[in-house]
Amino acid sequence: MVTAEVFEKLKDLQDILVNKYQLEAKIEEAPKQLGIQEDLLSKLKKEYIVKNTAYEELKEKIGGIKVELDAAIKLREDGEKSMDNISTHREYEALEKQINEAKLKEEDLRKELQHEEKSLQALDETLKSDEDMIKSSENDINTAKESIDNEIAKYNSELTKLKEKESSITPSLDQEILFKFERIIQRNSEGIVAVKNGVCTGCHMILPAQFANTVREKENILFCPYCSRILFYEESADGTDENYYAISETASFDDLDDEFDEDDDMEDDDREQTLYEKENQFSDEADDSDSEMDEEDSDEDDQ
Repeated sequence: MVTAEVFEKLKDLQDILVNKYQLEAKIEEAPKQLGIQEDLLSKLKKEYIVKNTAYEELKEKIGGIKVELDAAIKLREDGEKSMDNISTHREYEALEKQINEAKLKEEDLRKELQHEEKSLQALDETLKSDEDMIKSSENDINTAKESIDNEIAKYNSELTKLKEKESSITPSLDQEILFKFERIIQRNSEGIVAVKNGVCTGCHMILPAQFANTVREKENILFCPYCSRILFYEESADGTDENYYAISETASFDDLDDEFDEDDDMEDDDREQTLYEKENQFSDEADDSDSEMDEEDSDEDDQ
């Protein structure tokens, strides 16, 4: 297969992979919001159980207060009825003390009962409000689940079609190149970019002239030495073919982020060594050219 055909397949595959990864991210993200709602509902139910337990305990406490109050009322009433039957002053004093103590206890119990009954009423209203909130949350979650299930089903349907298209392309591609290509797209959304006027349009770095010319020949799959994207040559819009952009119009080495892991296309040391060799090559070629020009000048002087 000629390289031009490979480039076209990679461009088609790039669109497929970008959409595929986006759909996979949506499928993964869709249930997360639902999970938050379910966590809130679970927390609300736990709080409801705690409040309901307190409600039952308060009801039991109020029942005990009522029993004590009834006993205090009976004790007071019995004492008041016995007042007509006493015969001595000592008996009168003892009975009067009993009645007064019963009245004080009755008064305290009534106050306590009133306070606890207000607390019980407030707690009952809170429980009813929580019940409504729980019911509403359950309805919302059920509706959200149905909506999310529909969305995921739609995403999966689209994903299946994309995988079918992907399967029709990938078997004919070199698997090592395909592996690198997929990893690049996962990080940058672009795995194959054009070289225009000697500049990589992915990272906007100026490429060595000889390297750019090699890309232009379209004989091999080449990766950008700076951003690791696959490169293909593309004529400039005005038909010119400048080898370099002005340095001010392109990114510098200092602007280049370390976007790739050590297991990407090149190790850092290897990449630096490659660049170093290219620079030496260009320097040697320039020196040879200068030497030839010096020899020509010497010959002219001799003549």
